[in-house]
Amino acid sequence: MTEMPRQMAMVGFMQAQNCSIAPGSWRHPANALDFLTPDYFQRIGRVLEDGKFHLAFFDDRLAMPDIYGHDHREAVENGIRVVKMDPISILTAIGCATKNLGLGATYSTTYYEPFHVARLFATLDLMTRGRSAWNIVTSLNDSEAANFGRSEHLEHDLRYDRADEFVECVMGHWDSWEEGAIIADKASGRFADGARVHALNYEGKYFRSKGPLSVPRSPQGHPVLIQAGQSGRGRRFAGRWGELIFVVYPNIEAGRKQYADLKAAVAEAGRDPERVFVAPACYVCVGETRAIAEAKREAILELSRPVDGLVLLSEVTNFDFASKDLDSEFTDEELQKMSWTGFKDRVVMLSGKPNPTVRDFVHFSGRGTIKEFPNFVGTPKDVADQMEEWFTTRACDGFVLAATHTPGAFEDFTRFVVPELQRRGLYHKDYTGPTLRENLGLKRPNARDWRI
Repeated sequence: MTEMPRQMAMVGFMQAQNCSIAPGSWRHPANALDFLTPDYFQRIGRVLEDGKFHLAFFDDRLAMPDIYGHDHREAVENGIRVVKMDPISILTAIGCATKNLGLGATYSTTYYEPFHVARLFATLDLMTRGRSAWNIVTSLNDSEAANFGRSEHLEHDLRYDRADEFVECVMGHWDSWEEGAIIADKASGRFADGARVHALNYEGKYFRSKGPLSVPRSPQGHPVLIQAGQSGRGRRFAGRWGELIFVVYPNIEAGRKQYADLKAAVAEAGRDPERVFVAPACYVCVGETRAIAEAKREAILELSRPVDGLVLLSEVTNFDFASKDLDSEFTDEELQKMSWTGFKDRVVMLSGKPNPTVRDFVHFSGRGTIKEFPNFVGTPKDVADQMEEWFTTRACDGFVLAATHTPGAFEDFTRFVVPELQRRGLYHKDYTGPTLRENLGLKRPNARDWRI
């Protein structure tokens, strides 16, 4: 049997809010503003499915951005990612409007309970016939903690220690029902084989949960696991659990190194690196000519405002950027307290300074603008050339496409770039099957496979 050629995994990066991850996107003249309706998200879902995207993925935070100046009003006035609806309801709506598109959402291991998350995603998986994915996060800041009745956010490595137990508990719950446990014999009145449904009785340092889970297994076994850890502890966590690993690379050279590091972490965890997909976030500006594409990019850059980056830097680092002037260096103590270690480390690396300034964070992170991620700009051929280089030189296994505006960015990619990538044999021409695992080429897991 001939092995299928390696092809890109493609993810549409979405937000359950008023803008894409680029906060100025809502100001774009062509951006739709009916984001408080199911029609908005279903429309995007259909575009992604037309483009044969593997997954529509929702990032999430559990608080409005209010670390900057310790007030939410600046963020609200400027529409800086302030609407944050629960993504599960939205994914359910998209699932009703699509047939093959995978549906992924972020849910925190810090502020939810394992049984709740296990039941939520197992149900979504059944209601979408095996298309769901869970993005495992540990959350970021004190505002999220305050919304859940806690005074401060947990320390970085401790969050991941708890997260390991959390995922073990969720996976154990997903193993509650063996294959074929449901009999549903009306004549005998026997619904299921009780010997094939198991209590969990999980007891760890941080979590205890009895079970069994009250939701049977889905057509894909259990939801696909997404992770985005890039720090040392986060990388080990991603190596153990992630089937899709989302990353942020400043450039292709850094990408190749970090890609190799992540694959090594997967191997160290006793898993097959070829069955784990590493996908960096990117923006695409494509047009009939390079000049048109570059004009699109410039117009989008002009939509961002300085306050966008400062508000979002405060949110992601759990540090008030209004408390320092632009050229003030961060002390070692301040850097140590920052929440997202991988984000901070990237700014330190790119700036070449052990103690970057506020201005360095704004410039080298690109936060609040489309400069935060690599930009692929030009004609369909130009964009495909750039993506092919990243893919074939092993900087990635696919991409997480962020939207410069919605739904136009996804429409442009589907119309211009997908056919060119398909022509080169780098992108699938149709879905393989009805489940997300089939379309990613992932084996359907049996109960307890993860323990091996």
